[in-house]
Amino acid sequence: MSSVLDESSILVTGGTGSFGRAFIRHALDQLDPRRIIIYSRDELKQLDARREFGDDPRIRYFIGDVRDVDRLRRALEGVEHVVHCAALKQVDTAEYNPFEFIRTNVMGAENLINAAIDTGVQRVVALSTDKASSPINLYGATKLCADKLFVAGNHYSGSGATRFAVVRYGNVAGSRGSVIPLFQRLAASGSLPITDRRMTRFWITLERAVQFVVHSFDQMSGGELYVPRIPSTRVVDIAEAVAPGCATTEIGIRPGEKLHEEMIAEDDARRTRRLEDRFVVLPVLAQWGIPAHAADPVGDAVPDGFCYRSDSNEEWLSVEEIRELLPQL
Repeated sequence: MSSVLDESSILVTGGTGSFGRAFIRHALDQLDPRRIIIYSRDELKQLDARREFGDDPRIRYFIGDVRDVDRLRRALEGVEHVVHCAALKQVDTAEYNPFEFIRTNVMGAENLINAAIDTGVQRVVALSTDKASSPINLYGATKLCADKLFVAGNHYSGSGATRFAVVRYGNVAGSRGSVIPLFQRLAASGSLPITDRRMTRFWITLERAVQFVVHSFDQMSGGELYVPRIPSTRVVDIAEAVAPGCATTEIGIRPGEKLHEEMIAEDDARRTRRLEDRFVVLPVLAQWGIPAHAADPVGDAVPDGFCYRSDSNEEWLSVEEIRELLPQL
């Protein structure tokens, strides 16, 4: 199917990270971009990306930091669409270095919003995290602030061409932040550490996350917060799927960690619509012009008291289903 991203110039902030590289590979193989700009601050990771993508003439590399608004403006010249992946993400590191996280996650978001408007970018999709819903740690708080900045960025753009939306999902199964690689490494030891046997998590693969972001570009009008409808898993079931019969040891929840993931808080239910593959949280204010789907809402309103948490989810993966999915990661 065609996409607004076809034949366009796309910039990916944090483009050398796990999601950024997966998105770029998908765009090169499944879409038809005119140009992809990888914007990141790590020259070694850019070298690795060059080795991965070869000499594809559609790719450009920009060394830069989202903290530098002038560099962002230069990189965004002629760009029509932006995927904003750049962020500092380690929960415990944020507690020791709060100002650094604020400069990148919050001030970096402001810089991108201003630079995108100034250069006439058409659409920006920013990646959020489950930790931004009812945040209990500084990282989550910075991402919640960034989410609200991107939604409010539509006010700053006003009648201009630039529109902003946010995509929120939990940890990606099999990624560096997932327990799966850890369990795979420790399986031979005969014992796996479990933070809490009651713990649950949402399940989304990297490819599904990439496809969700692409579809969000096609659906957005500006100001939406999109959340995929995905299954939940129990951490003990993941352990059993990865290492059948392996002993487990409960070690306790780490500082800043939640027992269950949450992607939509109860207080946001009144603005949430349920679609076939996603939830959409509509903006509190939309004075830049009410999006078509807000004036004539599609989907179904969620009930009062609704919240989207991994422990109260309607869809679950069994041990057998998890085991069948592991080779795809």
